[in-house]
Amino acid sequence: MDNAAALTIRPAGETDLSPFFAYLDDHLRDNGADGTPLFQPIAPGQPRLPAGLRIAFIKGIDIPVGQPGWRRLWLAIDAYGDIAGHIDLRGRPEPAATHRAMLGMGVHRVWRRRGLGRRLLETAAQWARAETDVDWIDLEVLSENLPAVDLYARAGFTTVARVADMLRIAGISHDLSYMTFRLREG
Repeated sequence: MDNAAALTIRPAGETDLSPFFAYLDDHLRDNGADGTPLFQPIAPGQPRLPAGLRIAFIKGIDIPVGQPGWRRLWLAIDAYGDIAGHIDLRGRPEPAATHRAMLGMGVHRVWRRRGLGRRLLETAAQWARAETDVDWIDLEVLSENLPAVDLYARAGFTTVARVADMLRIAGISHDLSYMTFRLREG
C-alpha cells in the first residue's frame, strides 16, 4: 500500500491492547533516533512505554466518557493487520474541565508523511463532535518536533503557549508547546 487512504481506522478494544503496546514499544525506538525529533518526553532509547501509561490505557477504555480517567483509542490498520498509527483522546485530569479532552497520537515510521496523521486527527474530532460534549481538544508537543507542530497547525490547532525549559530529558532542556482545537462553540 502506498497511500494512507487505503488504511482502515477503527476504534480499539481490549483485545487490541497487547498488539498496541508492542507497536508503541517499537515506535519508541524512533524517539530522538537518527535525527528524528523527540516525540515523547522520555529519554531516547527507553525501550518500553512506562507502566503507568499502559495501565491508563487498559483502565481508561472501559470508563464512560465524562468520568475521570476515560480514554478512547483508534488504530490505523494496514492490509496485513499491522498497526500503522494511532490516536487517542482522554479526559483532562481537572474536574472542572470535562468539556475538554487531551490528544495523543503516533504514526509508524513507514507511514509518516503520507496523510495518515491528518486522517487520524479527523477521526478523533468527528467522534468527539458526534459522541461527546467535548468542546475543545488540547495537546502538548515538544516544541522542536516541527513535523508534529506543523501537522497540528495545518489541522486547525492553535498554539496557546510555549514554555521554555519545561522538560529536561537526558540532561537536555526542551520547550513544550500547548495547542488547542475548538470543536464547537461553547
